Amino acid sequence: MTDNASQSVSLSHINQKGEANMVDVTEKALTSRTATAQGRITMSEATLTLITQGENKKGDVFSVARIAGIQAAKKCSDLIPLCHPLMLTKVKVDFDIDEQNNQVIVNSLCRLTGQTGVEMEALTAVSVACLTLFDMCKAADPFMEIHGIKVLTKEGGKSGSWEAKAEIANQTAKQDNL
Repeated sequence: MTDNASQSVSLSHINQKGEANMVDVTEKALTSRTATAQGRITMSEATLTLITQGENKKGDVFSVARIAGIQAAKKCSDLIPLCHPLMLTKVKVDFDIDEQNNQVIVNSLCRLTGQTGVEMEALTAVSVACLTLFDMCKAADPFMEIHGIKVLTKEGGKSGSWEAKAEIANQTAKQDNL
């Protein structure tokens, strides 16, 4: 986020009358845009072992969740009312196993050349991949928790690049100066 953006916050999807409004991106330049997102699903140790060893009765949990996440990113505008339909050129969904905390970390990357960003698509990919992991494993562990879904990075467009860690550090520094 740039300094200007953090100083003047406005809601772009609200018109002058306070009504929901799809932003007009007609005049925006085509630029390369990328966003990454992450989420986590925590489960019992037994469930994590079950899926990492490929012994879930429903099959390859990670392949199904990966395809679901990719498909969800492509359908984001069907799910989020004011999102623009986008021609994504790359969607990637990966999984990291955190055995110490009995969780699967889901990461996504979305990319295109277009007139609007892909943060919502990256978040949707992570969200649906986490939901699919839950669905595939709920018989073994109905107490799983999905948490920490967030945008990690954003590149391209008018506001340029942004990284979650850098923004958190900037916010902490501002609060320390108050």
